[in-house]
Amino acid sequence: MVIPVEIRRKLGISEGSYVEFIVEGDTVKLVVPKSLKDAFGVDGEKALEVVKLISVSRRKEVEEEIRS
Repeated sequence: MVIPVEIRRKLGISEGSYVEFIVEGDTVKLVVPKSLKDAFGVDGEKALEVVKLISVSRRKEVEEEIRS
């Protein structure tokens, strides 16, 4: 997905940023969590564990896509 540079700058989104998509009817909102607690509901080491799990999962998905 490509997010226009003006929007990325305004929201402070950079490569590797976490964003949340909220669907309301036929509208999709892009939300940038203010902290890892906002993003994942956890703090500190637990947040790091969650990020690592997501990274491993995404890496597996990409590897499967490449093999297909």
